[in-house]
Amino acid sequence: MSYRNRTAAFASVAALAGSAVLLAAPLARAEVVDVNYQCQTPIGPKSAVSPIDIKSVKSGSGYKLTMSWQKGVSSSPVELGKGAVNPSALITVGGADSGSVTVTGPANAAAIPANTPIKINDLTGTYTPKKTGKVTFTPGVLTITALGTKTTCKPSNNPQPALTLDVTAAGGGSSGGTGATGTDSGGSLPQTGPDDSAIALGTLGGTVLLAGAAGALWITRRNQTARR
Repeated sequence: MSYRNRTAAFASVAALAGSAVLLAAPLARAEVVDVNYQCQTPIGPKSAVSPIDIKSVKSGSGYKLTMSWQKGVSSSPVELGKGAVNPSALITVGGADSGSVTVTGPANAAAIPANTPIKINDLTGTYTPKKTGKVTFTPGVLTITALGTKTTCKPSNNPQPALTLDVTAAGGGSSGGTGATGTDSGGSLPQTGPDDSAIALGTLGGTVLLAGAAGALWITRRNQTARR
């Protein structure tokens, strides 16, 4: 086989190997899910359906999560002034790990008129993996405190996970974890998606390709030396 053919063959194998790694790599999967909230308010039960999504960004050994509501939930018979509404929620952790993450956020930046759905600001918190594997994140209970009262809204339609991540616990353990923990943090966060993983894995594929070409060149030179 000629030098050109050997080089092309090894380069093709290396490129295919890099592509296989890229296709097989696990990626974060996020989707918007409809949550039917049944709320117990100071003036009686109320219900509302809101699309919700959960985004993530890697942060050290954990992930910062952001939970977002696309529609308002519950309402008040009186106007709620600026800073009167303080929301918090739970994100249920499932799959390889278990537990919940508490997410919190800022109070309302503007007054909310009477009998108007309460728009929830983005809520954030931190998830630290305790087990390795595919972990799901599902919207859980929402709590709203306002004017000395508390409203609790529970999902009644068994919503599907809004985010799935492949995670690695500290030390790489796959068993013996104690579940998820949540801590408060502020600000909105970018979504974990395919682009970041594709860049990293594309670099890996390029490394494999270069290694294959170098191997082909070494073999060719070795055969030429042997013939001499």
